[in-house]
Order: sequence, then C-alpha cells, then structure tokens
Amino acid sequence: MLKKFIQIWSLPDLRNRILFVLGMLVVFRLAASVPIPGVDAANLRQFFAGNQIFGLMNIFSGGGLERFSVVAMGVAPYITSSIIFQLLVMILPRLEALQKEGEYGRQKINQYTRYLTVPLAVIQGYGMILLLRQSPRPILADVSIESIAAMLITMTAGTVFLMWIGELISEKKIGNGISLLIFAGIVASLPSIVQSVQLLEASQFVNLIIFLAVALLTIVVVVYMTEGQRNIPVTYARRVRGMRMIGGVDTHLPLRVNQAGVIPIIFAISVILFPPTIAQFFVNARSAWVAQGAQAVIAFFNDTTFYGILYFLLVIGFTYFYTSVVFKPDQIAENLQKQGGFVAGIRPGKATADFLQTTVMRINLPSAVFLGAIAVLPLVIQQLTEIRTLAIGGTSLLIVVSVVLESMKQIDAQLTMRDYENFL
Repeated sequence: MLKKFIQIWSLPDLRNRILFVLGMLVVFRLAASVPIPGVDAANLRQFFAGNQIFGLMNIFSGGGLERFSVVAMGVAPYITSSIIFQLLVMILPRLEALQKEGEYGRQKINQYTRYLTVPLAVIQGYGMILLLRQSPRPILADVSIESIAAMLITMTAGTVFLMWIGELISEKKIGNGISLLIFAGIVASLPSIVQSVQLLEASQFVNLIIFLAVALLTIVVVVYMTEGQRNIPVTYARRVRGMRMIGGVDTHLPLRVNQAGVIPIIFAISVILFPPTIAQFFVNARSAWVAQGAQAVIAFFNDTTFYGILYFLLVIGFTYFYTSVVFKPDQIAENLQKQGGFVAGIRPGKATADFLQTTVMRINLPSAVFLGAIAVLPLVIQQLTEIRTLAIGGTSLLIVVSVVLESMKQIDAQLTMRDYENFL
C-alpha cells in the first residue's frame, strides 16, 4: 500500500487529479457549513433526530439539510432527474434514438437532466419549507413570501453548484462525482456518531458490540459481492491474415455479480423521499379528502415497517432496472462475432445475446437481494438493539465501501495506463 501511495504521488498528472478532487470535496463541506439566515438550529436538529426519512435525506445532503445550509437539498434533485430521464429513454423512441448517437446523444440527455434538476430542486425545497413551517417548535423565524423566495433561490443554486462540482470530479476519472459527494457527507458525520457512542449507557454496551460485529460483517460481504464475477468462457477462432495465423485463444468474459454498484440504493432513497415531499404541498388543502390523503401519505412513509418494505422492493427493482440499462448483451454479442469469438456451445449473434442476458439476470438475483437486505438492515438493528443514533449506519456503510472500491479501481486503472515497463 505504501508503494502504491508513493507511485501515485510520483505521477504529477494523477497527483493533481486527486488533489483537485479533494479540493472540491473541501469546497462542498464548506458550503454545507454555511446556514441560511433565520433558522433556529437547535429546533432543527431535534426535528431531524426524530424523523427517520428526513434523517436519510440529511445524509444525502452531506449534513447540509440538518443545518439548513445553502446546499440543503444536496444532489437529491439531480438524482431524481437522472431517474426520470433513464425511464423516459426506455419509453420515448426519440430519446432512445438520441442515446444511440454516441457521445453527442449522451451530452444532450445530460443537458436535459440538468434543466429538469432546477424545477425539481424548487419543488423539493418548497416542500421542505412547508414541512418546517408545520413543526410544533418554531424553526423558521421569517415565513414571508420574500424570505421563502430567497430560501428557494439559495437552495436551488446550491444544488446546481453541487451538480457542477460532481461533474468536474467525474471528469478527473477518480470516481463518480455524485457518489463521492455523498461519500464526503457520510464521512463528515463520523465525529457525531463517535460522540453518540461515547454517550451510550453501560447497559447498551452489548448492543453496541452486536452493531459493530454486524458492521464488520457487512463490510466483508459488500467487498465479496462487489468483487464477485461470473467468467463466461470465450474462444476466438483461428484466422489467417497475410502470412500470420491469429486467434485460437481461449479466454473469458467477466460478468460482475453486482453490475449496478451503489446506484440502486441512491435511486431507491430518492424515490422513497419524493412522495412525502410532494404530500407536504397538500396538507393544508381546502378539500378535506386531499388533505387527509396527504397526511396519510406522510404517515405511511413515517411508518418504519411500511417504508422498510418499500425500500427493500425498490432497491431490488432498481438493481434489475439499472443493470438492464448499463449492460448491453446485443452489443457484446455483436463485438464478439466481429472479432471471431464465440461462447462454447452457443451460436454467435442473437443466441449469444440471449444467453448473456439470461446469465446476467440470474447472477443479478443474489446481488439485488443482498443490496435490499443491507438497505433495511439498519432498521432491523434499530429494533433489536434500540441504538437510535446508529440506525442509518448500514446504508451509509454500503455506500462508503462501494464508493471506495470504485475509486480504487479507477486509480489502479490510471496507474496501469502509466506503467509502461510492465506493459511492455
């Protein structure tokens, strides 16, 4: 490990990229510490301490929501916008054709995603303001139209600012920018978790040991599932080109068990937070049945059992959905056929594509169930150990481990590209 750190530091280009990413994360943390004026910080912390759903939202804003900072909404509106456009690409032929146009099509879809992020940030921010206004303890000192408008503009600008930082980080190829911002927010909450552990009573020591054991086991299983892969044997036929014989090589096609990584968790949390946010708009509706329906939606999502089951199912669904989006069996089968490769016992072309699709769907089942179980594990631990302060640790742990592994792989790829001696 020390040798690898020395190797990274000795490469100016890679060193500058890592320092740039760290600098952007520092800027993000500074922005998350700048509160919006006119907010009672003490009452706000008590409000989030007693609300599980908005505690999750606070994690994905890097702690900015708990302080009601200028980046209070975090990257949640951008993630929601990404989900919407990934669904639209599968539904609208025009967007599907645009996506097939290569880099230009991806840039246009990303541009549309940024445009949609702005109104989503306004909607989510206004819903949060309405929620804080209804708190039994006063949180907002000034609820005039001018003050609310200023808050919405500030929070929307903060979301756009984080979206820009995330894209700048992604361009450096050290990791996914959005995931790294969420990672930074989770890591920044560690001091408060340590402080909460120190305040635990002696009677909860056994529960703490159980929690730490589950956390260590979770790390081991996450690494095992993330690194796991199914090797599909591939044979390349011999061909004569000029005076040379090429091909005739037996190799394998690696299919990852967890193709989607941490993205299903992020998508599921974004979706599960959206309905109660929208319901805040209709709590004080003039129509009685609309107001009652909005209150029922909020009550359902505040129920641990209901949103735990929904959370589990959404993670499984998004695991299959995102895998189907990123994994292209037809394209892989076509490339194999062009290069003279084939899977033993499977005809080239469509038969190979169907075989790859079936294989991925089968190996995706344990990955989806595992991600769903890890997502709801903190809720189970909370009920068994009654350690409320560490209830959200499982999801955070999963994200941290996955993001670290992804960044390590990208850094290793950068090192491999520059290791000319071993390559030759």
